[in-house]
Parts: sequence; structure tokens; C-alpha cells
Amino acid sequence: MSLILCPKCGNETDVLYENVCKDCFFEQFQLARLPHVIHVKFCSRCGSVYYQGVWDDVDSTGDMVIRLVEDELMVHEYASDLEIYFEPQQLTSYMYRVRVIVDARVEGVPVNQELETEVRIGRESCDRCSRIAGGYFEGIVQIRGTNRVPDKNEVEDCIRIANDVIDRMYKKGERFAFISKSVESKHGIDLYIGSSNTSRQICKQIESERGGKFSESPTLFGQKDGKEIYRITFSMRLPEFKAGDIIEYKDRVIEIKNSGNRVSGIDLSNGSRFVEYQDKMNKAVHVASRDDAITAVLVSEGDNEIMVLDPETYKTLTLKKPVTFESGNKSEIPVIKTEHGLFVLSD
Repeated sequence: MSLILCPKCGNETDVLYENVCKDCFFEQFQLARLPHVIHVKFCSRCGSVYYQGVWDDVDSTGDMVIRLVEDELMVHEYASDLEIYFEPQQLTSYMYRVRVIVDARVEGVPVNQELETEVRIGRESCDRCSRIAGGYFEGIVQIRGTNRVPDKNEVEDCIRIANDVIDRMYKKGERFAFISKSVESKHGIDLYIGSSNTSRQICKQIESERGGKFSESPTLFGQKDGKEIYRITFSMRLPEFKAGDIIEYKDRVIEIKNSGNRVSGIDLSNGSRFVEYQDKMNKAVHVASRDDAITAVLVSEGDNEIMVLDPETYKTLTLKKPVTFESGNKSEIPVIKTEHGLFVLSD
């Protein structure tokens, strides 16, 4: 076996490690390297971190500090059987000291090294919080009724749906899923949403849960990096009829119980069930609302019919008993008077 002279110490060796013998190699060997100071930015409002060029949410500042140190730690390529231990210590709300212990084997020799670094935290507003504070929006969801004004309960439910969609989109990584502001008007409510995609998903969810239709109208807002930027107005039209409405449809008087893409209710003339698709009811006419109900004296109750006193004429009338009707030993029951006669309302 031919031997080689080490250019540093002059000793003979059979293998050179980075152009020196093994002894000289380990004299100058550095197992790991770590910057003395690591700078990182956290959002002063939501706590997200600016990491690898983007803002991202973190569950724990301490865990994120270890992750940053781990990314900055450089271990020699000759190391094997590597074991690394991190010991973070929070000095202030803006500074951590992290001790790192590295154990490994290099060319069969156990090697250990301890390093230390400071992680210094800068505070500023992230892209999301900055846009929320500035009232930024890409989409406007205009919630309206078809040939009517949405009531308070409908508006509150649509806002609930919007918040549910925003939470879901945000958890999936859509950072601009937020409501920057809401504006009430005599026609309904306008929701200003941070991203147009979130706006679209809100409309789709409202359409799925409550029925109705929506349309989109884009408007050129400006340019960024040579690319045109649009803001989109989403016109969300809720169905014309809602639960509690009483309508005339194909010579039938219907009390609506549930309204969405499909409408279900009770035919007040015979007590039978009613189901129809909303988009097929364009010839339906609003007759009254359950809020317009008055009370009538219950005279008697049979299996299929009931007898009441007309609230205006005090004449005894025999009416069809609704399927879900139960008097509960009440002496007065709710009725609705229309052009088509007097009808008992179901419970």
C-alpha cells in the first residue's frame, strides 16, 4: 500500500480528508455551523410569521423558533448517525437564546459540538392584517331578496354562512378570506370580502342552504405587475318565498315550511304535503304571511275536520284539518283569512 504525506504535518497516511491526514482533519473539523443571530418577523396582531418569503400561521412561537434554528443549522456532509437537541430559552418577548447540541459519527469517530444562537423577533403587520386594517376587498356580496327585502333572520343566517365559509377557506390557506366591512341598506346587506374566490364560495353555500341564484359582475380596478386587477360584485338573490309565507300556486293555497332550492309546505285547503322546485314557481303569488294570522275560537275537532267561529262574522265554519295540526286543548287557534276563504294554520 502506497502512503501519502500529509501536506500540513508531513506524516504519512493512506487516506487524505479534505487534503490533510485524519489527525489534521479533526483538528480543524467543524461538525456544524450556525449564525450567531437569526432575525425573524412575526405579525403584531395575529401572530403569523414571515417564513420562506410568505406569511404563515403558527401554533407556537417557541416551536417556530426551533424550526428557524433547524433551518439555519448546517451539518457537515461527512456526519452520520446524527442526533440534534435544541434547548430554547425565552429571554424577552422579542428574543430567544437557543442552545444546540449535535452528536454524530465522522469516519467512525464520535464527534460532539455545542452551538448557540439568538433569535431576534421583529414585529409588524402581516399582509392579511394590513389589508383588513386598510379595508381591502376583491369581492362584494350583495344579499338581496327576489321581489322583496330579506328579513333580519335571513340576513343573520347569510352572515353566519359567510363566516363559516371564511373559516373553512382560511384553514385551507386562503389568507385573504375575511370580511373587511358590511354595509346595511334598505334592500339588504353588502359584504366586502378580501378575496373574490371566497366571495364566490359564500354565494354557492348560500345558494345550497337557502336557495336562490347569484350572478357576477367584474369591474377593472387597476393593474399590478402589468396584470389587470378586477373587483367582482356578486349579486346574491334569495328566493322570492320563505318559510312562513302563504302563497297561491296553481289554485292552491300553500303555507311554506322550508324554502331553498326546493320548497316544502302544507296545502291549507286539504292539509296535504306540498313540495316543488323553487325555479318552477315563477307563477306563484304571495297571499299573506304567518305573521298576519288571527285567532279563531275552536268549536270542535274531528279526525279530518275542525269547526271554528269566523273571527269577523262569528259564523260556524267547517275547515279541513292540517296534517300536523294539534289543538293541545286550546280554545283558540291561528287562522289566516284570504280571498280564497279562511284556513287553519298548522303547528
